[in-house]
Amino acid sequence: MKLSHIPLHSSWKTHLKDEFNKEYMLLLEDFLSAEADKGRTIFPKTSEIFEAFNQTPLNKVKVVIIGQDPYHGEDQAHGMSFSVNKGVKIPPSLRNIYKELESDLKLKTPEHGFLKKWAKQGVLLLNAVLTVQKSEAASHQKKGWETFTSKVIEILDENCEGLVFILWGGPAQKKAAKVNSSKHLILKSPHPSPLSSYRGFFGSKPFSKCNDYLRGIEKKEINWKID
Repeated sequence: MKLSHIPLHSSWKTHLKDEFNKEYMLLLEDFLSAEADKGRTIFPKTSEIFEAFNQTPLNKVKVVIIGQDPYHGEDQAHGMSFSVNKGVKIPPSLRNIYKELESDLKLKTPEHGFLKKWAKQGVLLLNAVLTVQKSEAASHQKKGWETFTSKVIEILDENCEGLVFILWGGPAQKKAAKVNSSKHLILKSPHPSPLSSYRGFFGSKPFSKCNDYLRGIEKKEINWKID
């Protein structure tokens, strides 16, 4: 699998093109090709691996939400963290995100989990790892994706001003630990997973805090309502 051949928005490709020639990326390609040769199903489908970047060009990013791995169930993952295709059951973490959205902004809980509307407004839905084997959670961790997505965060930090980083859970907070908090707003809370949501995720009000900040720096706020 040649990752450099997968569609990637030009705004990102300008900054990331050198990564595709680095050793870690070549090893990642070898791993993915070997998995495919073994007949293993990889999610999301190849054309959607960089979907988050294609829906949210670098110059449009206002908010960064960091997830961990793609969903590993059938028809769930499509390249954007926490989002699932329409017609797919809403996963537990996203259901809790919706509960907080309703509590925070008094918005009705959506009937589907497709978050493209957020992405189109500048919410980069970034996973730390961009692929996974079907039915095998965390199966593609420590294969190289983490290096690539850390570079993405570095690019965002250096090339943008006034971003909002919404960091749910320890891994996301560690991932973005080097982000310059004097240039950007960092919002931290426990993960929305049912295992941790009651430890401070509920009531953390990330959506209103995000919009308060964006208004304060004269950026258009995010319409978080999912139709």
